[in-house]
Amino acid sequence: MALEDAKTQVDQAFTRKELRGLSYENAFGGATSFLRRRYSKDLSGVDLAITGVPFDQSVTHRPGTRFGPRAIREASCLQPYDPPYGWGYDPLGQFNIVDYGDLAFDYARVSDFPDAVRNHFRTILAAGPGTVMLGGDHYCTLPILQAYAEKYGPMSVIQFDAHSDLWADDDMSRIDHGTFMYKAVKSGVVDASRSIQIGIRTECDDYLGMAYIDARHVHEKGPAAVVQRVREVVGDNPVYLTFDIDALDPAFAPGTGTPVWGGLHSWQAAAILRDLAGINLVGGDVVEVSPPYDTTGATAVAGAHVAMELIALWGWTRR
Repeated sequence: MALEDAKTQVDQAFTRKELRGLSYENAFGGATSFLRRRYSKDLSGVDLAITGVPFDQSVTHRPGTRFGPRAIREASCLQPYDPPYGWGYDPLGQFNIVDYGDLAFDYARVSDFPDAVRNHFRTILAAGPGTVMLGGDHYCTLPILQAYAEKYGPMSVIQFDAHSDLWADDDMSRIDHGTFMYKAVKSGVVDASRSIQIGIRTECDDYLGMAYIDARHVHEKGPAAVVQRVREVVGDNPVYLTFDIDALDPAFAPGTGTPVWGGLHSWQAAAILRDLAGINLVGGDVVEVSPPYDTTGATAVAGAHVAMELIALWGWTRR
């Protein structure tokens, strides 16, 4: 990058004129929008909206994921200099992508939170773009799935996670990151027969018809076998992909609320995501990044890479 170019490309989160293109700006300076996309509430002509949900009041152990969206954005400043590796195309150059900012909500009115999330995503989806959400704890995914199901019908879900989040809980008013998938299946917004979980390594008594691939299977059989099974399950159904960062082993992602040993290696997650190219992905998220426990920033870096892979995966069939 020439010095003169560097002088003219300052705070692209505000000054970027085009919604497409790579970004050349000091990674250590400027406003930290996701991938240096422009902050905007104007969804006219937008293909994909990145948005944060800074909520962590449903966790069963360590809080801190309310700071996840901010940390993921900061970590993403390392990435927009080049197209994402291994995809063979540049989604930042082909699609109009904005950072839609974070969901605004009253933290003291937790019972109002689900409606706030649903309405936030209804607004985006009604305008046309897809979404990638930066979390936040995993409960945040439930009202998002509800908003998506209003548009697409019962969703296929690909869930990367150490936990199934299928603990039985028939009180739909409870807000709990360990029961969000149980409620999503029971309420009919997720088609369990066409959904799958990857990386599981905690006990679950009843998967409610969802397929699952535990972490040991990933290690022993490899990403190619995982991808084949995922494709068999989801087919061409509209897919929402949710990535709990604790799907990764704590060696790669220590900054999370409920870490479990024996998890996926980062290269395995990357290979699976890239080889899923061609699925009918309509939205996704990365959740449970907890910066207070992320002393090196490695977890936020992993989260930013997952979000970039979701963008590339979303764009693959729309190129």
